[in-house]
Amino acid sequence: MSFVIAHITDTHLSHGKPFFLDNFAVVTAQMRAFQPDLVINTGDISLNGADDLADLRDAKALHDDMGLPWRAIPGNHDVGDNQETASRQPTNAERRARWLEVFGQDWWVQDVPGWRLLGINSLLLGSDLPEASEQLALVSAAVSSLETRQLALFLHKPLFHGTLDDADFGGHAVNPAPREQLLAHLGAVTPRLVCCGHLHEYREQALGTLHQVWAPAISFTLSDWFLPTHGGEHIVGYIKLTLEADGSFETELVQPEGLVAHDLADFPEAYGDLRAIKARMDAQKDAAE
Repeated sequence: MSFVIAHITDTHLSHGKPFFLDNFAVVTAQMRAFQPDLVINTGDISLNGADDLADLRDAKALHDDMGLPWRAIPGNHDVGDNQETASRQPTNAERRARWLEVFGQDWWVQDVPGWRLLGINSLLLGSDLPEASEQLALVSAAVSSLETRQLALFLHKPLFHGTLDDADFGGHAVNPAPREQLLAHLGAVTPRLVCCGHLHEYREQALGTLHQVWAPAISFTLSDWFLPTHGGEHIVGYIKLTLEADGSFETELVQPEGLVAHDLADFPEAYGDLRAIKARMDAQKDAAE
């Protein structure tokens, strides 16, 4: 028996700044017709929930309006970025508390035929919050009772870009030290699927028995001049995951008719003027060299 998941991500929802509500309306209409068994949003569900409770509430209400079972995990725009890389809006107890007030949990486990779905808060990884250790304990418990199920791991940031021992440090994936901690708590278990978002890029990569899926964003794309891809495509859409009871799976890129490939550079009111931000970043890089 197949279990079908609509993996959506990076919806960036806000009624106060409703730039990307049109795309979510398109997806909502298709979800109601498609009727997946579960919708999973892998973060940046809100435009600025890290500092605006109203954006988190808006995002939850819009997902509830789909009328379908759904789950979410937070992204950096929901609870703040990883402490080791964030210069602004680092994840902290206050930001996480706002998420929990609206969504109830930021990590979860769900079993479906042949599979265990594990959603984690990748912004907690490596943080000084006590809940970081609690989450790792949840990971250990989830894999200790896995039995014959395959593991599908859902998190906002990619687990890696090339290999599990990537040394790159920054904000584009789980950083090396936190990734090592997570892998240690996974023990001998290698996730069969790793499903992420964050980069507004569609890409899939098999690494041995592990298959990582970078889902494209629902909301907007990023220009290559601002953020070059990691080998994928800057497009909008979502991923249809079909999980089989025997542990096999299929992935399918879905781009509903009517979904607009907004360019974030055209919406400076969202996160600032990307051209000015890029110039600042380049200047800082040149100065460091």
